[in-house]
Amino acid sequence: MNEKKVQQLLNELLAEIGQGENPDEELLGSAKQLQSDIDSLLNPDVDSSENTVMDDMIALEARFASNYPVAEKIVRELVNSLSRIGI
Repeated sequence: MNEKKVQQLLNELLAEIGQGENPDEELLGSAKQLQSDIDSLLNPDVDSSENTVMDDMIALEARFASNYPVAEKIVRELVNSLSRIGI
Protein backbone atom coordinates (compact mmCIF):
# COMPACT_ATOMS: atom_id res chain seq x y z
CA MET A 1 0.00 0.00 0.00
CA ASN A 2 1.46 3.33 -0.97
CA GLU A 3 0.66 7.01 -0.81
CA LYS A 4 -1.04 6.86 -4.22
CA LYS A 5 -3.59 4.38 -2.85
CA VAL A 6 -4.18 6.64 0.15
CA GLN A 7 -4.91 9.57 -2.18
CA GLN A 8 -7.26 7.38 -4.22
CA LEU A 9 -9.15 6.39 -1.08
CA LEU A 10 -9.42 10.04 -0.01
CA ASN A 11 -10.89 10.94 -3.40
CA GLU A 12 -13.38 8.06 -3.11
CA LEU A 13 -14.35 9.27 0.35
CA LEU A 14 -15.01 12.83 -0.84
CA ALA A 15 -17.03 11.53 -3.79
CA GLU A 16 -19.11 9.27 -1.57
CA ILE A 17 -19.99 12.05 0.89
CA GLY A 18 -20.63 14.63 -1.83
CA GLN A 19 -23.01 12.55 -3.90
CA GLY A 20 -26.74 12.95 -3.75
CA GLU A 21 -29.01 15.94 -3.79
CA ASN A 22 -28.28 17.17 -0.28
CA PRO A 23 -24.72 16.28 0.74
CA ASP A 24 -23.89 16.80 4.39
CA GLU A 25 -21.71 19.91 4.23
CA GLU A 26 -20.36 19.45 7.77
CA LEU A 27 -19.17 15.91 7.05
CA LEU A 28 -17.82 16.98 3.67
CA GLY A 29 -15.85 19.73 5.41
CA SER A 30 -14.52 17.22 7.93
CA ALA A 31 -13.45 14.90 5.12
CA LYS A 32 -11.71 17.74 3.28
CA GLN A 33 -9.89 18.67 6.48
CA LEU A 34 -8.91 15.02 6.87
CA GLN A 35 -7.51 15.06 3.34
CA SER A 36 -5.45 18.14 4.15
CA ASP A 37 -4.20 16.58 7.40
CA ILE A 38 -3.19 13.36 5.62
CA ASP A 39 -1.42 15.34 2.90
CA SER A 40 0.58 17.11 5.62
CA LEU A 41 1.25 13.82 7.37
CA LEU A 42 2.62 12.27 4.18
CA ASN A 43 4.81 15.30 3.43
CA PRO A 44 8.32 14.56 4.75
CA ASP A 45 9.05 18.28 5.11
CA VAL A 46 6.23 18.82 7.63
CA ASP A 47 6.63 18.02 11.33
CA SER A 48 3.81 15.59 12.03
CA SER A 49 4.61 14.83 15.66
CA GLU A 50 1.52 16.74 16.81
CA ASN A 51 -0.77 15.36 14.09
CA THR A 52 -3.91 13.65 15.37
CA VAL A 53 -5.10 12.38 12.00
CA MET A 54 -5.54 8.77 13.13
CA ASP A 55 -7.76 9.83 16.04
CA ASP A 56 -9.69 12.14 13.71
CA MET A 57 -10.24 9.32 11.21
CA ILE A 58 -11.54 6.96 13.86
CA ALA A 59 -13.99 9.63 15.07
CA LEU A 60 -15.07 10.32 11.49
CA GLU A 61 -15.57 6.61 10.86
CA ALA A 62 -17.99 6.47 13.79
CA ARG A 63 -19.95 9.45 12.43
CA PHE A 64 -20.27 7.76 9.03
CA ALA A 65 -21.52 4.46 10.44
CA SER A 66 -25.25 5.20 10.29
CA ASN A 67 -25.64 7.35 7.17
CA TYR A 68 -22.61 6.58 5.01
CA PRO A 69 -21.68 2.90 5.29
CA VAL A 70 -19.52 3.04 2.15
CA ALA A 71 -17.66 6.07 3.50
CA GLU A 72 -17.19 4.25 6.80
CA LYS A 73 -15.57 1.36 4.93
CA ILE A 74 -13.30 3.77 3.02
CA VAL A 75 -12.15 5.45 6.24
CA ARG A 76 -11.47 2.05 7.81
CA GLU A 77 -9.38 1.15 4.76
CA LEU A 78 -7.55 4.49 5.05
CA VAL A 79 -6.69 3.77 8.68
CA ASN A 80 -5.38 0.33 7.71
CA SER A 81 -3.44 1.72 4.74
CA LEU A 82 -1.75 4.42 6.78
CA SER A 83 -0.88 1.89 9.44
CA ARG A 84 0.76 -0.32 6.82
CA ILE A 85 2.96 2.50 5.59
CA GLY A 86 4.07 3.27 9.14
CA ILE A 87 1.91 6.21 10.11
